[in-house]
Amino acid sequence: MDWRDIPSLAALRAFEAMGRLGGFSAAARELNVTHAAIAQHVRGLESEFGQELVFRQGPGMALTDAGLRLTVALSEGFGVIASGVRDLRDDADSRPLQVTLTPSFAENWLMPRLGKFWAAHPDIPVALVPSQEVTDLRRDGFDLGLRFGAGDWPGTEVQMLAPAHFVIVGTPDLVRGVPRDDLQALASLPWMKEAGWREQELWASEVGLDMSQLDVTEFPINTMVLSAVRAGLGVALQGRALVENDLASGALVALHETHNTDLGYHIVTRPAAMTGRVKTFVSWLKSVA
Repeated sequence: MDWRDIPSLAALRAFEAMGRLGGFSAAARELNVTHAAIAQHVRGLESEFGQELVFRQGPGMALTDAGLRLTVALSEGFGVIASGVRDLRDDADSRPLQVTLTPSFAENWLMPRLGKFWAAHPDIPVALVPSQEVTDLRRDGFDLGLRFGAGDWPGTEVQMLAPAHFVIVGTPDLVRGVPRDDLQALASLPWMKEAGWREQELWASEVGLDMSQLDVTEFPINTMVLSAVRAGLGVALQGRALVENDLASGALVALHETHNTDLGYHIVTRPAAMTGRVKTFVSWLKSVA
């Protein structure tokens, strides 16, 4: 298609409305423009085609044969466009919300709560795609992400969901007799950590723990770390949001806690107007955080 062969789409839209509604004033009201703007578009098209498209008939306007042919063609063309747009919107409304997030956050924070969202919004399906990678939301087709960090992800809209609240945890049997908040005593215990999770190393450095001097076992994902800690194999540093159910049940105990307002879990969306379904999900996330 050579767009140079097609007149202004605004003019064609104005003419289609005028022909369908039977007058300049009615078209102006539908398109929320002035009567003069519709008339100017029609005169421009008549100049473009070198022939009259409308003529005055009594108090109103009527279409010439050429104007009638153009109106029919435009109605069919715009109808196809409108149908395609409706189909895409229907697809968007029926497909699940695509959410990228870390496996540990999905398993330990979101999944225990997601049933309440579905109970309140059964018409909004949600597909969780756990990944350690920071994905491109637009390229990979995600509606939003739940990420941990300082919130500095270029090209995205970022909202804080929950500030970082770190806690060292272990089973009651493993840490029996170990003084709480005594980091030197805690350093003598076996430790578990996720490989490549730099936030743990930064936190340890800030509080005076040298991770390189600890008895540390690394796992590829934090879900495995939590399984090992729950089995009593060692202690680990975790975001409190990930272990709050364990702490509440007594399966794990908190040995040391600290807050770091520079880090946290964030809601990440594309820099564009959010759909109604995404807004609903984001609002719910904030309400339960």
